[in-house]
Amino acid sequence: MDNYRQANRNMWDEFALIHASSNFYGVEEFKRGCSSLDSLVLSEMGEVVSKSFLHLQCHFGLDTLSWAREGAQVTGMDFSSEGIRIARGLAEELNIPARFICCDLYDLPEHLDETFDRVFTSYGVLCWLSDIPRWAQIVGHFLKPGGVFYIAEFHPFSNMFKNDGDETSLEMAYPYFNTEPLEFPVDGSYADPQAKIEQKVEYEWSPRMGEIITGLIDAGLRIEFVHEYPFTCYRHFPFLVEKEPGKWYMPDGMPSIPLTFTQRARKE
Repeated sequence: MDNYRQANRNMWDEFALIHASSNFYGVEEFKRGCSSLDSLVLSEMGEVVSKSFLHLQCHFGLDTLSWAREGAQVTGMDFSSEGIRIARGLAEELNIPARFICCDLYDLPEHLDETFDRVFTSYGVLCWLSDIPRWAQIVGHFLKPGGVFYIAEFHPFSNMFKNDGDETSLEMAYPYFNTEPLEFPVDGSYADPQAKIEQKVEYEWSPRMGEIITGLIDAGLRIEFVHEYPFTCYRHFPFLVEKEPGKWYMPDGMPSIPLTFTQRARKE
């Protein structure tokens, strides 16, 4: 694992501990039976009952376990050992059948030797990956013929704008066409801005919509749809307005931009 991903894994080990006890993730509500899956994902994913299901970059497993509650036979993977430890603990505590694997995504074929009816990933995952074509190949590798891949993710265009927490409008700050990692200071977490973090820097990449779509096509998948939405699932910018439960939009009087995209594809 290179120094960039090692730094990010250190951060996500810390984040997993913070997030599992944060109000943002609502673990206690989840334990009482609430789902962590939003209505958009549930409506677009398609049937999962009795389907074998692989969740890439699952963090500490709430979405994975929510899919198990929907009837899927789930496997979650993440590179954070703390995240996987917490996920396994939740599965055991709540008696939810689930398997969790700890490894770097690019090394997953060395740890898992089977294919799945469904492969899933969502929200804030692609910016941690340095090689989108290789990611797409891994998606294709783990899908059965006829199997479905689904992603819900923050729109690449929205990642071009400054987001330090005190903006009052959109201010372009980052290139769309960029192959080098961007270095950012770590000061708290999006789930708890006041949290103390030992890992002081993180590294992110800039996936482009074209390479995401083309990568999946090159991996042998047929695109069923790509949807773009003017809302996101959390307050990505401080001036966003929650106009519907769990959906944050640009405020009235400001031009809308694509904040979320979803994509579903099927392996030929």
